[in-house]
Amino acid sequence: MSERLIIGTRKGLFVAGRKRKSWAIEHAALLGEPVTMVLPQPDGNVLAAVELGHFGVKLKRSRDGGGSWEERPTPQYPEKPEGEDDRDPIRHDDLPWDLKRVWALEHGEPGGGELWCGTIPGGLFHSRDGGDSWSLVEGLWNHPGRKEWFGGGADHPGIHSALVDPRDPDVIRIGVSCGGIWKSTDRGRTWACYGEGMRAAYMPPERAFDPAIQDPHRIVQCHSAPDTLWVQHHNGIFKSIDAGETWTEIENAGPSVFGFGVAVDPNDGDTAWFVPGVRDDARYPADGALVVTRTSDGGETFTTLTNGLPQRHSYDIVYRHALDIDADGVALGFGSTTGNLWVSDDRGDHWSQVSSGLPPIYCVRFE
Repeated sequence: MSERLIIGTRKGLFVAGRKRKSWAIEHAALLGEPVTMVLPQPDGNVLAAVELGHFGVKLKRSRDGGGSWEERPTPQYPEKPEGEDDRDPIRHDDLPWDLKRVWALEHGEPGGGELWCGTIPGGLFHSRDGGDSWSLVEGLWNHPGRKEWFGGGADHPGIHSALVDPRDPDVIRIGVSCGGIWKSTDRGRTWACYGEGMRAAYMPPERAFDPAIQDPHRIVQCHSAPDTLWVQHHNGIFKSIDAGETWTEIENAGPSVFGFGVAVDPNDGDTAWFVPGVRDDARYPADGALVVTRTSDGGETFTTLTNGLPQRHSYDIVYRHALDIDADGVALGFGSTTGNLWVSDDRGDHWSQVSSGLPPIYCVRFE
């Protein structure tokens, strides 16, 4: 099992470590800086994205496990052509061509320095040197379908999930809020939108099944069974067993099918975890009871996991990147907007609270 968990929060980066049979916060860094995404790298480095308001978005790298940090280049959008008509189709305001948030960081081909970076306002960036330089994936940015994307919870559309197929690093899938699921089979040169069977309850009936207007909150792919993907959608849970070509809606998932995070067992595509909440403007655990739901049979049935989690007066919401599972498929960790952090070392059967006093948690990742 993993021994360290890296946590990005509104006020810094924290590292939790295992001590015998318990976990504890061991280290804090980048204090005061909103850390929107972290990426532990195979060489022991850690890449962190910070969002500094009028100072802009920065990328920082640590070569010593978080003790010291150096600033690295950030993805840069091209200058917007004069007269370019690029507006949000729902809000009708001009879409900015500059970096607002790093919302996804993922490894590319194993053993190399390839990275993929999803951003708001909807640009995907590629690095071949571990983040020392970035290039905009123009095949996606210039795709006509990109202009149909619109903001969901954020003011502008954003790419929050980037999945590199473990069988073929040329195959990349991304999740867009709101813009559906897109796939490239040639390392980003060309793209197409997929999502047959996915349903958007917030749209008029005639457009509810349009793949291009779906709001997947998070997409995950099983490492050992890569044709199996799970999506926590704005209004439901969806599963695909044909690599995202078609989707089945899962309806019997416990107290709610609304949420943001999803984790899949890397060794078993039929096992996945969710942290449900009351949907839309409420966004708190149903009945004030924080639970994790788990299916072990592909969504046929769900178990509601409560051991160690507060069952009264809990109003924790878990963001889409704030739930993670380790590479062994045994340890899980999640953090909430109220600064609570929990870890399970037995696939969610029992949970232990690591901290109750962290800043609002944006993301957690096992190293």
